[in-house]
Parts: sequence; structure tokens; C-alpha cells
Amino acid sequence: MSELAGRRVLVVGLARSGKAAVEALVAEGALVLAYDRDESIDVGRLRELGVEVRLGREEEKLLQGIDLVVTSPGVPADAPSIAGAHARGIDVWSELELGARLLSNPLVAITGTNGKTTTTALLGEMFASAGVQAEVAGNIGRALTSLVGSSDESAWVVCEVGVAQLDDAETFHPRIAVLLNLEPDHLDRYGTFEWYADTKLRVFEQQTEDDVAIVPATFGPIPGGARRVEFSADDGLLADPTIPGRHNRENAAAATAAARAAGLPDDAIERALVGFRGVEHRIEEVAEIAGVRYVNDSKATNAAAALRAIEALRDSPLHVILGGLGKNESYDALAGAFRPGDRAYLIGRAAPELAAALDEAAVAFTHSGDLARAVQDAAGAAQPGEIVLLSPACASFDQFTDFEARGDAFRRLVEELR
Repeated sequence: MSELAGRRVLVVGLARSGKAAVEALVAEGALVLAYDRDESIDVGRLRELGVEVRLGREEEKLLQGIDLVVTSPGVPADAPSIAGAHARGIDVWSELELGARLLSNPLVAITGTNGKTTTTALLGEMFASAGVQAEVAGNIGRALTSLVGSSDESAWVVCEVGVAQLDDAETFHPRIAVLLNLEPDHLDRYGTFEWYADTKLRVFEQQTEDDVAIVPATFGPIPGGARRVEFSADDGLLADPTIPGRHNRENAAAATAAARAAGLPDDAIERALVGFRGVEHRIEEVAEIAGVRYVNDSKATNAAAALRAIEALRDSPLHVILGGLGKNESYDALAGAFRPGDRAYLIGRAAPELAAALDEAAVAFTHSGDLARAVQDAAGAAQPGEIVLLSPACASFDQFTDFEARGDAFRRLVEELR
């Protein structure tokens, strides 16, 4: 009998992760109350399962009789149900924590400020190249709890781990944990870089000497007791990765170190490095129209990620679409990366802050307002041999449901230029 059987569990947030958590909990015999503030969300499948669903804003009334709260990554830590559960001493687990408790598979956790999706997908390709069974899950688009009951217990699970998933991950214990980098991000949620960084490093806390912790060569101390393995862009690569940019050499080096820690042979790792073409929405070539290249980097939701894209494409003059919902970070370094001949096109709520930084750095920019206008403005100004780059440096939630929707809209708008 599952330890969850008969327990009254509140699941907060009913996007992909929340829905998967509900299904896993129901299968374990839990009594589930599912909640989301968005009244338009589709909950038909959950009601078919017999789950009680509440939608709307009366969140603070949901904790009566609840034994456990499970959170989705997009739910703010100060949401009434989460803060209220902590205040009352009710257990709170992230969806990641729930999935890890219910799965016995060997787990690789990949976290960091930038490069998580690329590295996770690349490591999944390395397992496939070696003919070793592995599931790819987490923030890459497939909830960890969706594997419960459907995955072979001997299969490795390669899991992309976002910082919010580590907020309430008390026993999360990956066999291999990878930290790619650590730069300011999500300061709108955590307030300080120190708090954000400490939360990221929780990925190592439960590891023991039987586990492996993979970190950048220049990184300082980490918690936990795992064997430390360091990587760098200049060392340890078996072949040059096809995907562009020094940051992708770092991602490839980290994936290589993780693959070796998992026992994969070097020839399989090398094949994956050469064959891997990258992921959607991350420096993704969309089209070339009248000699102008259009590149979708919608996944660049912070300034450091956008800076990496600009550096990777630096051989050509750039027309960069920036903006969205800011994360309370500085844009000074990003503005400093622009060169004469480059231009920015600003959209969304963060446009005034971006404009101030660009103006200070003497970078030319246009206030476009929204993505459709920005694509038109950039396409009208770009000359053959130049690049129009969507690399917003901001979250998407002011004008889009997520970065995927923003990237899809960019692709569609570029196709319309034909």
C-alpha cells in the first residue's frame, strides 16, 4: 500500500506538471483536491478521474483537512495555499519531489541558470546513441511524475530541474547532479542572488559519496558529499559540437561528464555530439529570407541567456528583439554587448528598463511594442547578410502564455514575411 493512499492532497497549479502530479497521486490512492487560479484551464480529464477541482481566487480556503500540498513550478512561493501550508506545518512537496519519491529509477538532474534544456536533450541523445534506455523529463516539457507507472524501473531518467522545483524538494537525491552555471535570474521570485543560488545548490544536498556532482571548473564549494567532477569548454570534449557558441561547448562538456559518470562509452558520446542539432526556441534557425537570417531564441528568458546568443551570432550585424516581463535584473552587460551596426527592437513591460540601459550604452533601438510590430520593424531594417534575432532576455507572461508560444508566434510571423 502506498504511503499516499488515503491521504488528502492539494495540488496547486494545473498546467502540465500539476496535471501529471494529480494522475500519479490518484494512481497511488490519494484523495486529491486540484486547484488553479485560472478559471479557463481545461480540467476535463481530471474530473473524469473523479478528482475534485476548484478554480478561481478563493485559494486560502483550500487547506482545511489537507495532509499534503504538491506544487507546480509556476506557482509563486508566496501563493496563499503554499505560504499557508508552511505556516500550518503541512508538508509541501514540489512536483519534482513527488516524482522522485515515486520513481526508483537512477536519476540525472541537470540545473543551472542557462543551458538546461540543451544539455538535457543532448545527454538524452548520448544515452540513445549508446543504446541505453533513458527517459528525458522535467522542465524540458515532460513532467517527472508522468513517468510513474509507465517507465521501466531500470531506465535512467535525465531530468531538467528548474529552481522553483527545488523550493520544496526535501529528499530529492539524484545519482548524478549537474550544475551548468549560476548567474542572476528569477530575482522577482527570490529577491537576492544569494537566495536564488542557495536554492539551486539544493540539487546536491542529499547526495552521498556514492553519487557524482558535476560543476564548472571555476565553481566554489557545494553542499552534499558526492564525488566532484569539473568540466570546462576547453577540456574533456571528444568532438566539437555542431551547435554554435562557446556556451554550447560548456553544455556539451557537462553532458559528456555526466554521460561518462553514467558509464556510457566514448564512441556513443562522440556520435551524439556530432549529430545533435539543438532544441527548439534556443538559437534555432527559422528561415533565410532575402539574405536575412531569422533566429528564434525565445528561451532566453534572462539577460545572461540573451548575451550568450548575441555572442554566438556575433559574426553578423544583429537586429535583436528584446523585452517581455522583466525579472528585476540589470540589463547593463547585455546593452554593452551590442556593437555599432546592431539595433534593438523593444516589446513588453520591460521596454523602459531596456531602453534606459541601451540609451546609456549608445545602442540604437526602436520601441516596437509587441512582437508582430518588432518583426516587421526588424525585417524592414535588416540587410542581406544580417540576422534578426528574437532573444528577449525576459519572461513571456505579459504577452504570451510561455516562451514556446512566443517562439511559435515568431516563427509564424517570419513565415508571413515570405
